Amino acid sequence: MAEGASPRRIAVKVLERIENDGAFANLVLNATLEKSKLDSRDRAFVTEMVYGTTRMRRACDYTLDRFLHDEIEPLARIILRLGVWQIIFGGVPAHAAVSATVEIAPRRFRGLCNAVLRRISENPLTDWPSEAIELSYPDWLMVQLESDIGKQNALEMAKTMNEPALAVTRKDGYHQDLSSQMVAELAINGMRAGDSILDLCSAPGGKATLMASGEVWTVATDIRESRIGLVANNAEQLNIDLPLVVSDGCYPPFKPKAFNRVLVDAPCSGLGVLRRRADARWRITKEEIERLVLLQEELLLAALNLVAPGGQLIYSVCTVTSAETIELDERFRKKTGVQSCGPLPDPWRVHGEGGMILPQDLNSEGMAIFRYQVE
Repeated sequence: MAEGASPRRIAVKVLERIENDGAFANLVLNATLEKSKLDSRDRAFVTEMVYGTTRMRRACDYTLDRFLHDEIEPLARIILRLGVWQIIFGGVPAHAAVSATVEIAPRRFRGLCNAVLRRISENPLTDWPSEAIELSYPDWLMVQLESDIGKQNALEMAKTMNEPALAVTRKDGYHQDLSSQMVAELAINGMRAGDSILDLCSAPGGKATLMASGEVWTVATDIRESRIGLVANNAEQLNIDLPLVVSDGCYPPFKPKAFNRVLVDAPCSGLGVLRRRADARWRITKEEIERLVLLQEELLLAALNLVAPGGQLIYSVCTVTSAETIELDERFRKKTGVQSCGPLPDPWRVHGEGGMILPQDLNSEGMAIFRYQVE
């Protein structure tokens, strides 16, 4: 990449990696920005363009296809998407969006980009064929959300997750979404000094470091050394003593009944955090959710054996699908005979025997939590 490359040119390079190489948006964006010589304002603009264009890809494509009559090369579509996002969703004045986007296009299709973007700026779209296209989600995902949480909740959730995520900072300086903090606080609520809690799937360590910042003895595990390394770095920066173990959560290397509480913040579909993971809506599939449910149940069964009598098992996921929340909870309680701990405090919504926060509730991530009393 040439020294002094413009923000839009850098954004296109990142979008190419996401589209052509299947790169994760956050990883390739962060790596690219680190190598760039952009100031903080331009870095923020690149981030907004990359995440915005990736989120709104389907809506951008629908807008483009009204004025395209032939197939175009992938790079042309990426550049045109970027232009459409600026015009329709990014709040960039149309004339500036058109001219600046055309400027970074290769000469071979610069005329096409100019013509199409000008027509789009002069003919704003007023009638979308479906809410899924307008809000830029796969059809199956909108159907799933409507089925699981109701149409109005699903629409509000989808709209909220198209907005940039808020930066939330804890008192200790760690950046962590409000609903994630609420899970950690609920997990240790009522515990006494010296009580123990295991965070079974702890990376990157936000919940573990929050739980360990008080007088509760906290142990954090995760399946790979690289993931535990993230927890270690965060604990070190916060000056928190946090024992770390690399282990498969389905086969934890601890004695039975070793902890007063165990938190299973399980791998999930992540549908509650799509605003932070711009490309995730295009990656997740129904089949993946079915696979994850099996893993979630296996983790819960393994974790149950680690809870001492009188203790609690806490299950949380940053998603809202019934399969990963209510249905899994009902099946787990029926299989094991454990009882729910009862209602959750405000502002948790009642969600079966557990609780749920939707993104629109607190302008936060979506989250679900279930607590079990172990006798």
